[in-house]
Amino acid sequence: MAIKTLDINLLAAQTGNVYETVAILSKRARQVATNMKAELDEKLSYFEGFEAELEDPRFQEEQARISIEFEKKPEPTEIAINEMLDGEIYFRDPSTESSE
Repeated sequence: MAIKTLDINLLAAQTGNVYETVAILSKRARQVATNMKAELDEKLSYFEGFEAELEDPRFQEEQARISIEFEKKPEPTEIAINEMLDGEIYFRDPSTESSE
């Protein structure tokens, strides 16, 4: 994965505040990471209960393939930033909402 520089003002333009943008991105990245971890756990849970068969090269190859596939995915922070730039993240500021 190549490192790309981003204009922080471009990201902050949607919220008007750099710190608020960082908070939103960190929360979204945490959600993405949790989803990715759940997906990985689901795929690897298949191999639970195969204690004797785990020595079989086919099982090891499949586990390695799943792990490599997971490692090739973009980082959760990168996904969150791309979603923010594409306008796919919904966020609201409770302090600016009127209480009716």
